[in-house]
Amino acid sequence: MSLDFPRQKLGHFPTPIEYLKNISNHLNGPQIYIKRDDCTGLATGGNKTRKLEYLIPDAIKNKATLVVTVGAVQSNHARQTAAACAILNLKCLIVLEKRLIDAPKVYNNSANIFLDKLLGAEIIYCPEERDVKEFAEEIIEKRRIDGEIPYFIPVGGSNEIGELGYVECMREIIQETKNYKFTHIIVASGSGGTHSGSIVGKIYYKYNANIIGISVKDKKIDQEEKVLNLATKCCDYIKCAYPKREEILVFDDYVGKGYGIPTEGMREAVNLLAKKEAILLDPVYSGKSFNGLVDLINKKYFKDTDRVLFIHTGGAVSLHAYEWAFESSFF
Repeated sequence: MSLDFPRQKLGHFPTPIEYLKNISNHLNGPQIYIKRDDCTGLATGGNKTRKLEYLIPDAIKNKATLVVTVGAVQSNHARQTAAACAILNLKCLIVLEKRLIDAPKVYNNSANIFLDKLLGAEIIYCPEERDVKEFAEEIIEKRRIDGEIPYFIPVGGSNEIGELGYVECMREIIQETKNYKFTHIIVASGSGGTHSGSIVGKIYYKYNANIIGISVKDKKIDQEEKVLNLATKCCDYIKCAYPKREEILVFDDYVGKGYGIPTEGMREAVNLLAKKEAILLDPVYSGKSFNGLVDLINKKYFKDTDRVLFIHTGGAVSLHAYEWAFESSFF
C-alpha cells in the first residue's frame, strides 16, 4: 500500500535499476547494482526531486507565494528547488553558503549556480560569519513584512515531509526487483533525508536489507544521531514503527577535510565509474559514497554472494565547477 499524502509529479519514475557488470567483475566481490536517481529528469535530475514531490504540495497547501531554501554554492537541492518552483509558478529564493573559501572563480559562477539563475531563482549569499539558517530566517521575516507568504524548505529538503520521497522509493525498488532482493543498499548521507527516508521505507514496506550511509559531511556518531532523529519524526508522521538504533549505520571515513572538499578517493571513484560504466558521479555526494562502497568491497565487508544497490543521487552537473579538482596538482 503506497503512502496517501499529496504528491506533485515532477520527475520520471520509476528510475531504472542497472546491473554494473564491468564494475562487479573489476572489483571481484558482490554483485553491484545502481539505482539511477540521477535520471529523475527535473533540470538534470537527482534525489531531491523525490523530496520536492511532497514538499511543493505542502507549500501550495500553505498558500505560499515564495519558496525559500538554503544550501552550499554548488547545491543540487537548490537547483532542483528552483526548477520545481518554475514549473509551479512559485517564486524561489536560495540562500547560499560559501563553504569552499579558496575555490577557483569557476566554482562560484558555473554549473548549478548558472542553472539556478537560468531557472529564475533569486540568489542571496550568506555572510561568512553568519549561520545560514538564522540568516535565511531574517530574510524570510523581511519578505513576510513585504507581503510575501514564504515557505521554508530545510537544507537538502530533509524533514518528515521530504523524507516521504525515499519511503516511496523503497516501494519502487521492491516493485522493480520482484525476482531478487538486495542484501545491502548504499546511500550518501549528508542532510540525512535520503538515508532516513530509505530506513523508514524499509520498515514501512517490510524490506529486509541493510541500509548503509556514507557520510559526506559529519562524524559517524553525529550523522547517525541526525538520521535517527529524522527517521523517528517521519515514522511519527506516517504512523509506523520506529527504527532500532542498530539499524542506523554510517561510515565517515570518506569525508576528507569536509563537505564539498575534494578527496583523492572521490576522484578515483568518479574516474572508475565513468571509464567502466559510462556513468557520471558528482564530486560532493555520489563520488564520495561510491568511494566508500569500493573501499568496503576491497576490505571484504560484503560476501561474494551479496547483492548491493548503490543509490545514485545525481549532481553530475557540478563536475563542471570541479574540473580543477581532477588535476593531479591539486592533490
